[in-house]
Amino acid sequence: MNSAFYSTTIAVHTGRRETVKDLTGDCEAFLAANGARDGLLNVFVPHATAGIAVIETGAGSDEDLLDALADLLPRTDRWRHQHGSTGHGRDHVLPALVAPHATLPVIAGRLALGTWQSVLLVDTNRDNPDRTVRLSFLG
Repeated sequence: MNSAFYSTTIAVHTGRRETVKDLTGDCEAFLAANGARDGLLNVFVPHATAGIAVIETGAGSDEDLLDALADLLPRTDRWRHQHGSTGHGRDHVLPALVAPHATLPVIAGRLALGTWQSVLLVDTNRDNPDRTVRLSFLG
């Protein structure tokens, strides 16, 4: 059995607002550009204040996710980790709830996602408008 490993990073501008960015197209383009067949795609954000989620988008779920995170992790001065904007400490807790990675099956060169699933970068950190995401395929 021959195995392949491909890895790259992509730059993602998230701006100065809490946001959910759809990375599905970037993931699919990476797989296609490398001729990926069957294997696993790992999506990793090497930042202490962002995460990767696999959920539905476009029907309000992305905004619901941000609202739920705001309820769970309020942007107040209650956090011990205090530098940057008010409530920035919550951003450092985010990866405990939204992991900084996801590993996804790839079948015949395509992400094996459910009908409504998308691969998303979740970024609540208003102090860092630019992110790096690492895509790694093993097949």
